[in-house]
Order: sequence, then structure tokens, then C-alpha cells
Amino acid sequence: MSVLLPFHTAILNKVHDPATSELVLLARGLGLRRIVCKLLQIYDSPHNLVLLVNATPEEEAAIGEELGIMGCRNPGLRIVGFETGRKDRQDLYKKGGLVSITSQIFTVDMLTSDIPTHLITGILILHAERVTPTSAEAFIVRLYREKNKKGFLKAFSDQPEHITSGMSPLRTIMKELQLRTVHIYPRFHADIKESLDRKAPDIVELHQEMTEPMSEIHHAIVQCMSTTLAELKRANTALDLDDLTIDNAYFRSFDIVVRRILDPVWHKVGPRTKQLVSDLATLRRLLTYLLAYDALAFHAYLETLIAANTTTDSGAARHHQSPWMLTDAANVIFQYAKRRCYVTSAPSKPALQSAQPSVINLVDDLEDEWAILDEMEAEAAGRPSGSSGKGKERQRETRKPWLPDGMEPVLEELPKWSLLADVLQEIEEEMMRREPMLSSHSPGTNTVLVMASSLHTCTLIKDFLHLLDADVSKGSQGRRMMEDKLKLYLWWKGKLSERKAEGKRPIALPKSTESGDSEVSEALKRKDRERQERQANRRRVRGGAPVAAATRDKMTASGGGLGDVEIKSEADDIAAFLSAQSVDLAETALTQDFQLFTMDDDFDTHYGLLAPAQTVLVRPYSDDSDDQVLQEIKPRFIVMYEPNLEFIRRIEVYRNSNAGLGVRVYFMMYKLSCEEGKYLTGLRREKESFERLIKERGSMLMPIHEDRTTAAGEALIKTISTRIAGGRKEASIEPARVIVDMREFRSSLPSLLHASGLLVLPVTLTVGDYILTPDICVERKSIPDLVSSFNSGRLYTQCELMSAHYKQPILLIEFEEHKSFSLEAVADAKSYAKTSKYAVKKKQDSRADTATIASQSIQSKLVLLTLTFPRVRIIWSSSPYATAEIFNDLKTHAAQPDPAKAVLVGAEEDPQAGAGVNAAAEELLRSLPGITAKNVKHVVSRVRSVRELCDLEMKDMQELLGVEPGKACWEFIHRGERAQARG
Repeated sequence: MSVLLPFHTAILNKVHDPATSELVLLARGLGLRRIVCKLLQIYDSPHNLVLLVNATPEEEAAIGEELGIMGCRNPGLRIVGFETGRKDRQDLYKKGGLVSITSQIFTVDMLTSDIPTHLITGILILHAERVTPTSAEAFIVRLYREKNKKGFLKAFSDQPEHITSGMSPLRTIMKELQLRTVHIYPRFHADIKESLDRKAPDIVELHQEMTEPMSEIHHAIVQCMSTTLAELKRANTALDLDDLTIDNAYFRSFDIVVRRILDPVWHKVGPRTKQLVSDLATLRRLLTYLLAYDALAFHAYLETLIAANTTTDSGAARHHQSPWMLTDAANVIFQYAKRRCYVTSAPSKPALQSAQPSVINLVDDLEDEWAILDEMEAEAAGRPSGSSGKGKERQRETRKPWLPDGMEPVLEELPKWSLLADVLQEIEEEMMRREPMLSSHSPGTNTVLVMASSLHTCTLIKDFLHLLDADVSKGSQGRRMMEDKLKLYLWWKGKLSERKAEGKRPIALPKSTESGDSEVSEALKRKDRERQERQANRRRVRGGAPVAAATRDKMTASGGGLGDVEIKSEADDIAAFLSAQSVDLAETALTQDFQLFTMDDDFDTHYGLLAPAQTVLVRPYSDDSDDQVLQEIKPRFIVMYEPNLEFIRRIEVYRNSNAGLGVRVYFMMYKLSCEEGKYLTGLRREKESFERLIKERGSMLMPIHEDRTTAAGEALIKTISTRIAGGRKEASIEPARVIVDMREFRSSLPSLLHASGLLVLPVTLTVGDYILTPDICVERKSIPDLVSSFNSGRLYTQCELMSAHYKQPILLIEFEEHKSFSLEAVADAKSYAKTSKYAVKKKQDSRADTATIASQSIQSKLVLLTLTFPRVRIIWSSSPYATAEIFNDLKTHAAQPDPAKAVLVGAEEDPQAGAGVNAAAEELLRSLPGITAKNVKHVVSRVRSVRELCDLEMKDMQELLGVEPGKACWEFIHRGERAQARG
């Protein structure tokens, strides 16, 4: 159970009162989930109905588990999802207690009165930074306050950086949530500082130098980013791009910021600007991958970038290439990335390669014997296979048979790997020194917790620790792992050449599955099998060697440029070499056994079988669930492989929550790297965000919340009657309403319709998305949905159904508020015009060319749609706000729709076949002679299918349609059969 610190108690004392509503902003890592769970525990009672909104499935599971630990088990936190039926939800609400619910279900249940809104005790909203005027949370609060003035509303957030964009963002959130009080708790708050500074953990900062190639690559990437940013600013001088700096480029949100700035003019920018925006995201990933990926994986990723930059998926040359790849800095990146993996030189002379068979046999046999001896000695000494020093040095002196001639492996290891090995060695010595002083009742365990930023990094660390060789010097402790990865790389390069020759897309670099401890018998069998295969195929190998060597003459010297031509040539060389070998790298490197305890598969099975001092737990950073991990494991030694601001605070909270527990933290960071810059920039951004929020709170005018009941009463007086003298207003009996399909509540339009004064009625509609009047039906499409509907043909069926059941069918095409009001970019329109002119000049199969061009244009498809359905009207809306105004204008002086009738429209058709199937069948019947719009319903009521109609005799057909129409229809159907019979 999580212990509450003094500042936690102080926050709870301010927000636990059910008579108040407030917003709480807390710095990340300080235990926001503890406060939420304690509040839920306080309100846990069958007499209360408390709803938790905006929680992710992971948060719901973690909060439910923590509440169970705190004693809230009967019934505890119940989760309402889409699989929960309407009747079950109604019964659940009546029982009271704690309920976690999605925003969409909560909104629909309040509109349909399935939930007793007036009986809700309170609502807790997580992630308040996401609240906007168009969000579902703002809709929920409006519906909640219409029927419940006494219930509380408490919102929480630990993302202050997300509440600093726009004009008065804090005031906007408080206005939409109808709150008047906000509590701000940064790390430098007096209560928090006093609580956490009492017992500070022992932090050892380790600033690791990057290797020279890594430093050169890092500097070159930053230089490419600076050049790209300067080019982007030069090409868009009319935009405010001051926020686009190198410091901000370290974060993932940088890509979102760039797109948000350029979205209003995205349809005007050329392909070069779009390429620059994409290049910024690629370069940001390169900075991260340089420090997180091993040398071979980073080099392979660069090769895929080069291949994708020069050619398209179809194999043609790419017109708009990345400008940064043509710079000198990019050449530095490619050169040093290759040198970290291997260097290539001129192959040895063919005369030297054709050595005596007996010598070759002797070398291979000695290598095999040394390998077997190493494995036997390792098993006898209790070490992992292949850990013997002498045999290993002899093996390294002997050239690997799977290495191509002219390739010398470098296999540079990440510097943090050796540093991590030293840290673990120091921790082990510290455990041995402390063991006599620790009693059995001492808090904490000797389990070492290693934290990293991603699951990929954790996997790499576990692979390194599993194959760690402590007998060699630093920088070579992971040689075995890197050699296995080199096998995978060579196999991938060979497959790359094959797939290029076949015209296929290149495959991704596979993940390594290095072997663990293996039995000696299995090793002997494998060695014998490989020896037999080599002896059987040695003549073929030597016979093919000169051909492969002649091909390998094309390999460039060390430091050559890594253009697409050289990559392809190198891939061909490796493929030729591998084809001449008897050793299958895919078999030796991809199918080896690898057993390792992980958090995902065997952790629950094996955890506890090993002593804590022998357990190293590697785990990626997560959210507030890391607090629970720390409390359950209670480690005395924590290694932060990569810096993380919020986890440092979690350690501070963990240290002060456990009296008498000593915690040592090893904080590892690359010196003068993007890792250090990202950490320091994150500290500065959070501090500045809190300072701006505190300043805005001090000068903010409190929003005035209007009473919607009065506004709704005024909305009743809406109809102007021209028959009454002076055109005075006439009171309407029923309010203005709009019928909305249930699936439309994923969008923001229903919320804005409700905010504009319309009564929103959620139902399940078969035809249309919105019913404005008994005659007006609207099908709403966003731009991505419009494109997908055209491609799938769904829009044709929807327009057909609307035209059949409503007098005024409308297709609403809605754009996003802050994006360009355009279907396609200007550059795309120009290229389309050029293509059209070229098609006219060509004069070859003009009809086919015109059809091909028309199918590629959304405008052409819209024209064909309006020609097919003349009664369908198209409304263009620039934003959801404009759509709400359009709907209000369309409903002026019109009757209100009936929900019962709207539900039945289209529902009378066969539910097993679907609405579109019957509409298509009716269309087919109307095309037959003798069947018209007047008698088609009569035919449908008499026959069950088109096949049954075709099987009717002539007299039955005449009885159904009449003498002449029946004869015409019967002859039309059976004319083909008679002609075939005559033939």
C-alpha cells in the first residue's frame, strides 16, 4: 500500500471536501495516482455514485488494483465499457459506488437518462490538460450541471507543458469544466520541497563520454538539423517559426508542433517543405537511435534511409530527395556509422586463397576442437558456454569462416555497456560489504533494478548481460553478442540483394536471439554436422571462391561513400559470398536457444526462485505504475541507464515513504549529447510552464457560468409567425432538437450542437448520421472518411438510401478547424492539370486515360456522385463550429423530427441481408422491362429473391405484373437461355 507523505495529506485536505470543485495541477512523478485513489477510497460507499472519467485501460486496471490493496473490494472500482449492455449499465448505476466510464458512453447515458444525473455524487476527470471547447469532457460537464448543481467535480493533471499553448489556456480549461479554483503544486512548492528533502537518496552521477565516431555522428546530425531548420524558416518567412529550435527538437512533441504551425497553409506549401518536415522527424529519430541502438542496427537503419531516399516502392528514381543527405555532414554520418561496424579492404590474392586442402582441413578441425573444449570447460566451471579465455583468444585469432574476404569487423560497443558492467560489479561488492551489517528485518531487498527508456533498450541490455564476458578488456565484453548480430546483418544484406533483384521491398533487420547455456552433447552434434557439411561441400566452396572474389573486388576501401550504388554493390558481394558457403547464417544466428527471464513472459514463473542478490530486473520507464513496482520490489540499488526526470522524483517519494531504507541510485548519462540536452531542456520547460500557470492564475478573471435552463427557455420562443400582425414571436410547444446517430458521439459536433441550444437525441440510425427535420437527412464526412468511403463504395450506398427515404438528402463535408480548407494541395492540383494536358495530347485510348485521371481526383468522384444522385446536396463546412451554425439555419421555421420514425427508417428491410443488399436488388428489378417504380414494392412483397422471380413461369409472371408487362419481363429474362439452347 502506498504511503502518503505530508504534501499528499495537505493536497487531500484541500480537495476532499465534496462541496467544492477544483482543478489540481501536480508535477509528474510526485504520486498523482495516490491522491486519486485516496479520494476514491474516501467516497467509496453504496450511497455515493462517483464516476471516474478519461482513464485509459491501463490506468483503470492499476487504480482498481491499488483500491483493492487499500480495502475497496466490495465491489471496488467497476469498469463500464462498450461491451456492457444498456440494462446492465442501468442496474450498475443504481447500486452506487465507484465506476470508471468512457466519455462517449457517459454522454449518451446522460442524454438518454439511463444514468440518474441528479443522483451523481461527483465526477473525477483525469488528464485535464486535454480539455478543449470541442472535447467530450466539456460536453459531459454541461449535461452534468444542467441537472445537478450540488455534485462535485474534481479534475487532475500532471502535464503542465500541455497547458501553455494558446491564449489563456488555464482559463479555457476552467471555463469548460465550470471551475473557479485551481491548485498548482510544482516540485519547488514549499510543502513538497520540505517533504522530499528530509531523506534524499544517494545519487551517483556517471557522465559517460561517447566514442569518437559517436561524437562525430552526433555533431553531424545536429548540423543537419540546423541546416534543415534554417531551410524551413527561409522557405516559410510568413509564418512564426521561432519555437522551432534544436532544444525543442529533442522531444517527440516537436513533430506535432511543426505540423500544427504548418497545417493552416499545408495545401499551399510545396513538396520541398513537406520533405523538410519529414526530414526533421527522421533526424530526431537518428539522434535517439545513435544512443539506443547497437552499431549494426544503426548502420542498417541508415542504409534503409538511403535506399528509401533514392528509389520509390516501384523502383523508379525519387524526384524529391532529402536535402540533408546531400550535405557533407550526412557523408560524415554514413562514413562513421560504417566504420563502427566493419572496415573493408582489398581482398587477398586468389593464389593465397587456394591453399592446400590439408591445411584448410587442419585449421577448421582445430577451430572446432577449441570450440568444443571451451564449452566443456565452461560447463565444468559453471560458466556460460564459450567463456573460456584461452580458447576465445585463439578463436579470435582465427578468422571466422562466415566473414567475407576484405571485411574486418570492428563491432564498436556502446560505452554505457561497459559502464553498466562496472556498476553491477560495484553493486555486488557493496552487497557483500553490507551483508554482515544488515539484519533479516532490514527494509528493502538486494534486487538490482535497471530502468531504461524503451523496451528495445531493455532487450539490448538483457542480451548484453546474458552474454557478458568479464575476462576481457572494456569495449569487448559484448563481443559475442555483436558477432551474432553481425551474422544477422550479413544474412539481411544477402536477402536485401535477392529481394532487390526480384523487385520486392527490402525486409527489416531481424532481432537477435543469441544462444544461452547449451548442453555439450548438442554442441558436439552441431559441430559434427557442420564439419561433415563443410567436408562434403569444400570442393564446391573452393570452386566458387574465385567467382565470389572477383565480385568482391568491387568493394570499396574503408571510408568510401555509402551511396545507393555502393550499398547495392556491397549487398551483391555479400550475397555472392553467402551463396558459396555451406554455413547457413539464418540457421546459426536465428534459431539458437535463448532463455532469459523477462517481465513479459517468464517473470512471474521464475521470480522468487533466485536470491534477490542474484536478480537483476530490467524494465522500461512507465507511468505511475512505477511507484507500485518500487513499493513491491523495494530495491536498495537502482540503475537509471537513461535519464528520466519523473522517475527521479518517484525515487524521492519512494525513499521518503520507507523509513530506514537506504537507496543508492546510479544516474547514467552521455556527456554533451542529446540525452543530456533533452533532460536539461525538460527541466527548464517544466519550470517555465509552472511559472506561467502561476502568473496566469494570479491575473486571471474568473469565468462566469451561464444558466443553461434560462437559455433553453428562451430557445422555445423561436418561431416567427407572419400571420400575426407585426410578426411577433410565437411560443413553441417543443424545443428545437436534432437526432444523432450513436456512432457520431466520437466527434465533437454533437457537443457543439448542444452548446448552440439544440436538444441532442442519441439513437441508432440505419440511414444518415443527423436528422434535422422530417425531410432533411445529413451524412457527415471528414476528409479522410470521404476518401475511404469513395474507395470502398460505401458512400454510394449511403446516398442511395438517403435519396430513397428523405426528400432532402445532404452530404456534409467537414474540415478541421485549424487545417487548410482544401481537398488537395495546390501542387497536387497543378500536377493533375499537367497530367490532363498530357493525356489530351497523347491521343491514344483517350477514354481509358480520362477514366484513369478521373478516378484519381476527389473532385471528379464528387461530380459523378451528384450526377448519379441529383437530389443529394453537398454542404462544405470549414469547421465543426460552422456546421453547428449551418444546422441551426436549416432548422429555422421547420418542423421537429420524430425519433421513433427516424429509427424505423430503413429498419423495415431484411436485417440479415442488410440495407444495401435490398437497395441493390430493387435497383436490379427496376432495370427489368415491365417493372416500374409503381409496382416494384408489389414485386418485392410477392417474391423472396431475384432468383425466385427468374424461376417463375410466364403465366405466373403475367399474373404478377400483368399480361404485356409480364410477357416482356419473362422474355427478357429467358431470351439468353433460348439463344443458348438454339446454339
